[in-house]
Amino acid sequence: MNCKNCSELLTSKTNYCPECGAKVITHRLTLRSLLSEIYYAFFSIDSNKPVRTFVDLFKKPEEVIGGYIDGVRKKYIHAFGYFTIAVTLSSLFYFILLKFFPETLDGMLLFQNNDAAQMEMGRTIYRSVFEYQTLMFFTFVPVLALLSWIVFFNKRKYNYAEHLIINLYCYSQASIISIGLFFLTFWSQTLFGIISMLSFIIQIVYFAYVLKRLFKLSGLQLLIKFIYFFALLIPLYIIFTIIIMGIMLANGSLDELIEAERAKKEISYTASSAINWTSYKLR
Repeated sequence: MNCKNCSELLTSKTNYCPECGAKVITHRLTLRSLLSEIYYAFFSIDSNKPVRTFVDLFKKPEEVIGGYIDGVRKKYIHAFGYFTIAVTLSSLFYFILLKFFPETLDGMLLFQNNDAAQMEMGRTIYRSVFEYQTLMFFTFVPVLALLSWIVFFNKRKYNYAEHLIINLYCYSQASIISIGLFFLTFWSQTLFGIISMLSFIIQIVYFAYVLKRLFKLSGLQLLIKFIYFFALLIPLYIIFTIIIMGIMLANGSLDELIEAERAKKEISYTASSAINWTSYKLR
């Protein structure tokens, strides 16, 4: 008998390949064995990497991230694997939201003083963002890594590739937290709107927490670093806004907004003229 993974010669009593470490499987895959493997992968003491990674990124992020950078690979999920989980959960949530609960998007607009036309345009903008959110994920992380590398350049503790790992873990963890809260509140427009507003704050707080632990910063040092970080982020935010406007222009949403605003002004002008004419006649 040979190992099905590396072709190493095995005995009939071998449970794990001595060459590659793979488990020797001789039985046919059944529903029961499949469920057992899923349970083992997620909840066994030796293989609960998803749960362990998620929990320890709260309790001791410096061990997860710093350990990965230092060469620890077996204990936690690979940074890119964890990022893939975050992207998958995010894509699944937004698909369900847009497909079955599109009215929940109004929760993001409840705290803004918008008329009907502006509300509809807000929905269009959010749909455009959600449609390209996977691309945005893959774009944001390298950019955030570049910013953090510049901000912490004087520390010289990590290079750009290592900052990429830091941001992959941080962005993934913050996204999973936000998506989890979205799943718990999407049934309520008000709660969903509140969580939507808080999600950005959650990301900032978590990033600050991780960077403080990794670089052993004082409160004042952390504040200075974040001021520097946001000073670099503002130009990128302007570029991002221009990109969104370009997407809206390409799919016709910007023209709809212009027409809606024009119609709104015409209605206001007509109503104002009617009121003035009525007032003049009553004199």
